[in-house]
Amino acid sequence: MSDALAEPKLLRIHHNGSTPPPHTTASVTNSEIQEKNKKFTVYKVVVTVDGHSWFVLRRYNDFSKLLDIIKKQFPGCHLKLPGKKLFGNNFSPDFIRSRRQGLDEFIQKLVTDEKLMQNQDVRAFLNVDKNLSIKEAAEEEENNGQGAEAPEPVDLGSTEKPHVKPSDFEFLKVIGKGSFGRVLLARHKVEKQFYAIKVLQKKMILKRNERNHIMSERNVLLKNLDHPFLVGLHYSFQTPVKLYFVLDYVNGGELFFHLQKERTFAEPRARFYAAEITSALSYLHSQGIVYRDLKPENILLDAQGHVVLTDFGLCKEGIREKETTNTFCGTPEYLAPEVLRKEAYDRTVDWWCLGAVLYEMLYGLPPFYSRDTVEMYDNILHKQLRLRTNISAAARDILEKLLQKEKRLRLGNTDDGNEVKRHDFFNPINWQDLEAKRIPPPYKPSLSGIMDMKNIDPDFVKEPIPASVGKSQTLSASVQDADTAFIGFSYAPPLDINAS
Repeated sequence: MSDALAEPKLLRIHHNGSTPPPHTTASVTNSEIQEKNKKFTVYKVVVTVDGHSWFVLRRYNDFSKLLDIIKKQFPGCHLKLPGKKLFGNNFSPDFIRSRRQGLDEFIQKLVTDEKLMQNQDVRAFLNVDKNLSIKEAAEEEENNGQGAEAPEPVDLGSTEKPHVKPSDFEFLKVIGKGSFGRVLLARHKVEKQFYAIKVLQKKMILKRNERNHIMSERNVLLKNLDHPFLVGLHYSFQTPVKLYFVLDYVNGGELFFHLQKERTFAEPRARFYAAEITSALSYLHSQGIVYRDLKPENILLDAQGHVVLTDFGLCKEGIREKETTNTFCGTPEYLAPEVLRKEAYDRTVDWWCLGAVLYEMLYGLPPFYSRDTVEMYDNILHKQLRLRTNISAAARDILEKLLQKEKRLRLGNTDDGNEVKRHDFFNPINWQDLEAKRIPPPYKPSLSGIMDMKNIDPDFVKEPIPASVGKSQTLSASVQDADTAFIGFSYAPPLDINAS
């Protein structure tokens, strides 16, 4: 199985706009009231050094002690902390918010002073030296399957809630691998249900500025729950150093795997897959989501032969009809001309990609393919589409209209998926039956059972399972607060209150 982790056939492109500045930044982003023998407030300080990010939790007294040390060692220092409250409730929301803003101003001024940032007490307060080995630690964990979990476990008291954790699962096989971690086949120890669990390294995500893509993927997965041709999310949770997506396990293989084996598909088979993909894209668009990375590697077949769209890391949320975005991302063979021209683009980029995938299913290669990426880009921008006559007139017509270089004239520009569905190429498709899975797939993968891996890359399957993936060492905070950079990541389905 391959998804957001699997390396594409050619280089995946990301455009982040700028590289991390070569200096330290820090901010006080959150607060929480802790109650053991005595109530007090803890503040979360997010620190970034050359693109590496982490957080520390500090009380007001910790800030006060640090300032006393600084004033003794740097008599001319003019840093100030927000004042103490002499009367009234120290735990009122307004007071805590005001104090947090004052601490944020203090910490931001602190990290901009180069002399202060060389001070060992300041560096210890921010855990700078302990965290500057982020890259090495992440690489060591990937190589050895081990790794120190995040420093300073903290109990935030009443916010702690029971949740899904790695030790709930038995990890069986590696079924995918990529830049940030692995995808593993796992079985829930109690439910005995099989899942594909994507395990990602937070440090590598933050280092490569991919946090927004990962959070976007999680958000999109939550909207996929009721669609037949989109992979489903069962849980997402986190430990201090890893993110976990617990997904449907699909072992029929990538469309890319079957295309490589068979070279091309007969037109009825290609139409069936294209129809299920069209249904999935139409649903995503109805939710304000542009997919942006449709390619055979991201299209899986389930055990019955139905399409399952996966890998939502490049999705763009909040794009409604005629709204645009301009991030340069995707996979080279399938990039639409307007993306290459770095113009604002809309959801019609997905219909271009559908045309490219349909072309590849019918002809064996993407429409403008060249081993030379520069030449391929030039072909996408300028070369006329050539269609051999070994496919039907309706197939040639839909390819011409989907692979229209001018997005205003592209099929799907006027009425999105409904317009695509109405094309003559899809006349044999009953869309209600298709989406109810009442149409038998033209091909059913040959599988002996749930553990049959014949359709999954053997290079993945033979890899050892990293020992660290099943560890359940977590911050004793709520999972939503386990890491500032990934607040809101964790998800579990609602409890069925009628269940016995």
